[in-house]
Amino acid sequence: MKTIPSILLLAALLLCGACSVSVPDSYTQSEELPPVYPDYVDVTIPVNIAPLSLYIDAAADDAVTRYSCGDAEIVCGGLKAMPDLSEWHQLVAKAAGGDITVEVFASNDGQWTRYQPFAIHVSKDSIDPYISYRLISPSYVTYEELTLNQRCLENYDEDVMVSNMLCSTELTGQCVNCHNYQMYNPQRMQFHARQNHGGTIIAYDGKVKKVNMKNDSVLSAGVYPTWHPTLPLIVYSTNLTSQSFHTRNLNKIEVSDASSDLIIYDIEQNTVANVENRPDEFECFPFWAPDGRTLYYCSAHFEYRDTVPHSTEIFLRASDVKYNLYKKSFDPTTHSFGQRQLVFRADSLKASYMALADSVGTDTLGLSATLPRISPDGRFLMFTLGRYGVFHIWHHEADLYLMDLANDSVRAMKELNSTDTESYHSWSSNGRWVIFSSRRTDGNYTRPFIAHIDSEGRGSKPFELPQADPLRHQEMMKSYNIPEFMRGPVTITPQQFADVLKNDDIAPAKFKSAGK
Repeated sequence: MKTIPSILLLAALLLCGACSVSVPDSYTQSEELPPVYPDYVDVTIPVNIAPLSLYIDAAADDAVTRYSCGDAEIVCGGLKAMPDLSEWHQLVAKAAGGDITVEVFASNDGQWTRYQPFAIHVSKDSIDPYISYRLISPSYVTYEELTLNQRCLENYDEDVMVSNMLCSTELTGQCVNCHNYQMYNPQRMQFHARQNHGGTIIAYDGKVKKVNMKNDSVLSAGVYPTWHPTLPLIVYSTNLTSQSFHTRNLNKIEVSDASSDLIIYDIEQNTVANVENRPDEFECFPFWAPDGRTLYYCSAHFEYRDTVPHSTEIFLRASDVKYNLYKKSFDPTTHSFGQRQLVFRADSLKASYMALADSVGTDTLGLSATLPRISPDGRFLMFTLGRYGVFHIWHHEADLYLMDLANDSVRAMKELNSTDTESYHSWSSNGRWVIFSSRRTDGNYTRPFIAHIDSEGRGSKPFELPQADPLRHQEMMKSYNIPEFMRGPVTITPQQFADVLKNDDIAPAKFKSAGK
């Protein structure tokens, strides 16, 4: 009978044997790149990113993968190459400003083949250590479990920040959405809850409160938010939103606004005021410039014909709704806004956009621009362009575009775009990275992709959010929604958020007339 010490010794020897992987010294050289998932061939990564695990998608009995830079290397055995975390961070630190070379060897019937090596470029530019997002099933009309999650980009740690199940019952559910932060600060955040125990939750330096923005003087409670960079102010769009389903359109579903305006909420005063509420305009998706003196947003001109109910007409004329980009000046002292100014007209052709019209293959733009996002240095405006509408996550033709605010030039970000949906996007705090939602992997599920952006606005080949198991996204039946960068983790627990949400005895925010 083996004693306990001898059993432990045997287990240790087996473990060491499992870790003892060597690169084959005899092989046939292939002229092809290895079939790997995710596609990390020739991508640029930040120096502090988690390991890029790979799956060797080849008909092979076994595989060996070597990540190397100079005399430093990591060798992984098996069809899943999953580098050790500490070894990986040592390797990327050595490769900063240079490349990691990846070599893949595959074995069939004892014969090894070496694929063409490829490079992973390591930028010295770091990335914010955390992101957050909503995980949602693509169920279109129903949902059961929704969570707002946070993920450490330097490793694979993922936590639930908010869970709708804590406030749901057998008869009444809850939707949680639209998380947003003040200047990437996880201690200053907000999110919405709809239906059961609905309201807006605002966390501000350790204090958490529930807000009711419903008011007879505004269209609805706040919906899509943007937090002022320095002041305790949040601008929201207010939206009367509904959805319709296509029977012959590959886009499957259309989310439309029958009406939408802009409001501003003062956290300290608990007041709400209208910012923009033109009756023939749908204003949506506001975003502050980093200096806090300009508010960007998108707006569509739409006049109802009143031949049918508005709720029906907006569906029948969905392809007529096309958004342009606007901005309004803001005085931080008086909290007053200036008149709106056109930034980019997407719904009709301007001479200055001729090259852009050529790039999208049309002689007139006739398109719809949404989701304006300004880089932290204030130079670039990134937005999404689709054929029509405001909810481009459902549009397979939607792509990312970039305007250089120094000269108003606009171009398609071909280096980031794919043949499928590119939609929601966020800049990192140093402006050197963007994270965006894409459906390029299968056309159905949104996954986060990250790309480096240089000082002239040029992007690198995007890479998919790294996972410990490289096949996790192929097996995961939820979409990522609204990826946002954060400087650190949210420390308020899901139960603490739920406890505040369950308090329905709150006074509505006071309406404040403009200029008062």
